[in-house]
Amino acid sequence: MKTVRVNKRGADRVRQGHLWIYQSDLVDVDAEGGSIVSVKDERGNFIGQALFSDSSQIALRFLTQSNEEIDREWWRRRITEAAGRRHIPPDTNAYRLIYSEGDLLPSLIVDRYDDVLVVQTLSQGTDAIKPFLIEILIEQFNPRAVIERNDARVRQLEGLPLISGTVYGEAPEELEIMQHGLRFRVEPLGGQKTGSFLDQRENRLAARAAAQTTAKTRALDCFTFNGAFALHLAQVCESVIGIDISSDAVAAARRNAELNGLGNVEFREANVFDALREMEAVGERFDVIVLDPPAFAKNRASLKAAIRGYKEINLRALKLLNPGGVLVTCTCSYHVSEELFLEILAQAAIDARRRLQLMEKRMQATDHPVLSGMPETYYLKCVIAKAL
Repeated sequence: MKTVRVNKRGADRVRQGHLWIYQSDLVDVDAEGGSIVSVKDERGNFIGQALFSDSSQIALRFLTQSNEEIDREWWRRRITEAAGRRHIPPDTNAYRLIYSEGDLLPSLIVDRYDDVLVVQTLSQGTDAIKPFLIEILIEQFNPRAVIERNDARVRQLEGLPLISGTVYGEAPEELEIMQHGLRFRVEPLGGQKTGSFLDQRENRLAARAAAQTTAKTRALDCFTFNGAFALHLAQVCESVIGIDISSDAVAAARRNAELNGLGNVEFREANVFDALREMEAVGERFDVIVLDPPAFAKNRASLKAAIRGYKEINLRALKLLNPGGVLVTCTCSYHVSEELFLEILAQAAIDARRRLQLMEKRMQATDHPVLSGMPETYYLKCVIAKAL
């Protein structure tokens, strides 16, 4: 096995629980991109075994800190162990089966949509062994089809092509999935991410439960995408409005509402920032508002603008809430920490002249586990609060 030597900073990071070492921490490299390497510190002490990339700033993604043999059986065992940790309710058949670093399987993502698996190999290392990873998934889970959605921009940083397509079986253009008894149509080859935002699955249940604590039940779902939050709320609210800037998303949300026979929800195509201002101007009021925007801070350089954006939408939402109304507000920006997000909400409440009573602090669904020592695995923050 080839060897890569790293400096003290890189070695200490892994010994403290992180799984990445960066190019700037490499001292000596005797390996090809995409290979599994033995990693040692400058004194020659063994640190572990990792996937090596010669293109990305993330040069090493650690698989293990032991000297065990990493063969096909190792991968099969690690995959089945990850799947075995999932505890999914029987009325749900779409969830994340493998969450990369969170499951100690760096750069490998597998989502399950009923009997179809959607795979992403996001580094040179997992891409190099993609054929036998797919073989293992077929053997262990017996899917109708396997799709690869390797069109994520992060692959370009690895020097890998952006590709997507069916790699096993026959996958339909659309699939019907179940989320807590609700039916949704998804496009695993053409939708956002791998077809749906599975990470918010449990937060939608929490939002529905919180809505039941309000005296009246008029709800607003901003950045609705395929209507998932809106449809969960429509089960307990008198009326729901869902807003999204994408005409395709609005059309999909309307179809999902029809699929579930929910006639108390309306979807509108609009810019959320403009819509919130217009609603405030005409005196609209709501009892529940959900804010689930895309990541405003995709990198550190965009953090200041993101803070302004998050404060703006939360300020507008607070002005639209009736006294005792529920705010469900989210950020999926890793660079916006929980502490910073709570600070943004506090400032928005001050400017809106409202008191904000925190009910729950939540995160991504449990099938997207956070790995201790690796903050990058904790990206989604969800706060449920009452505006007094």
